[in-house]
Amino acid sequence: MKAWQIERQKMDAAIPKVLTEEEQTWNFAEVLEQHADAMTKLYWSSHVPGSYAPESIMIAAIQAMENKGYVFKQADSLIQQGLKAYEANDLLKLHEVSGLLWEEIYRATPDKSHPYYSFAHYHSFADVLAVIDFPAATEVPKGPQLKQQLHAGWLAQIIGGAVGTAVEGYTTTNITKTLGEVRHYIRTPNTYNDDITFELAFLKAYQQHGRELSSKDIARMWLQYIPLAWSAEDFALRNLNLGIFPPESGRFLNPFSDWIGAQMRGAICGMVAPGNPKEAARLAWLDAVVSHDNNGALGEMFNAILVSNSFVATDVRQLVTETLSYIPHDSEYYSFASFALRAAQEHDHWLDAWRRCEQQFERYNWIHAYPNIMAEIIALWFGNGDFEETLHIIAQAGQDVDCNAAQILSAIGIMKGMDAIPSSFKDPIADRLDTYLRVDKVMSIQQLADQTYEVIGT
Repeated sequence: MKAWQIERQKMDAAIPKVLTEEEQTWNFAEVLEQHADAMTKLYWSSHVPGSYAPESIMIAAIQAMENKGYVFKQADSLIQQGLKAYEANDLLKLHEVSGLLWEEIYRATPDKSHPYYSFAHYHSFADVLAVIDFPAATEVPKGPQLKQQLHAGWLAQIIGGAVGTAVEGYTTTNITKTLGEVRHYIRTPNTYNDDITFELAFLKAYQQHGRELSSKDIARMWLQYIPLAWSAEDFALRNLNLGIFPPESGRFLNPFSDWIGAQMRGAICGMVAPGNPKEAARLAWLDAVVSHDNNGALGEMFNAILVSNSFVATDVRQLVTETLSYIPHDSEYYSFASFALRAAQEHDHWLDAWRRCEQQFERYNWIHAYPNIMAEIIALWFGNGDFEETLHIIAQAGQDVDCNAAQILSAIGIMKGMDAIPSSFKDPIADRLDTYLRVDKVMSIQQLADQTYEVIGT
């Protein structure tokens, strides 16, 4: 039946009814108004749920676009107007300024002389394959060892997220000044984290389609299972709900396409492709372009390859070096990641290397991919396979700690095994994972590892 026929049928069957005052439902308008006001205020000023670090998506959007070489005419003035309206709780002005600022963002023009355009841009995995030769896969046979590696990888990832959510969004200086050396949970840990939610959506898509899955298949899982998101994922989810599917969903009106949101979910792609960096990278690209593009997608590739190779690697520093070799060398992403690797190789202490990195990324938001890949490399290099020391360094580095800790500790857990994870980190987590999926609100970590094991090779 055609749409017009359904609507005609509905209207033909409708019988007029005179409603009482109580039966009228205009009260929903007030609820929607309150929601719109709250969301606009949240975009101007919010606090990270796990750490209370301050955020402003509106200001960060301008920052993200300027990092990509875009030029604005009135953004600085509009930001000041918006901040003033926010402080005065002038919602009429705040809504107006917000709309004008988004218009400024979407009408901005790129300055092709900006350093961003001196690097190659990658918009498909075919672009990557044109410049990178991946090695043949190393066979990782199914059996008890692989099962144990997957369990250790998932548990390590969840531990990293639990530690990281308490300190994300802060600098090394202020973390150290306030908390000292972070070598343990600084509060009772919980596993409720947005990062892993998107990996679970990928796993659901992979369970259905195996290696034949597409970016659209992953996007459909987002629509089914993910009720809300933030920054790049928020804009991608909006696009998906409007019928704009990948890769356009990651590019269209999305200032944050180079941010960490794809990089934070690469581990699952490596887990389902153990010892096969090319396949892990391919899957990562399929997943990344739902919400990201170019450098953001390269970030997911890095972590996917890192985790894939961790199933067969024995030396962490060699693993880092090899993983980076599979990132296109003419990309801006590579320039930041390789800077961090050189800094690590040239210094004897992680903090000395990290201070050099901090100077390099000072113009970038703490949720951008660049500061966080640099933190990952420093922590991996100086942690050198020790779970506790790697976690200490990545926590001390600050930035988007939960994302970083989860990804690199997944690799350490897989490589070193369950016994390498101190019981002081394992015991409080036990076997429970809390999510904000529309279903599976509480999951068993062991069962999650088993589900991952079952789809390998499909």
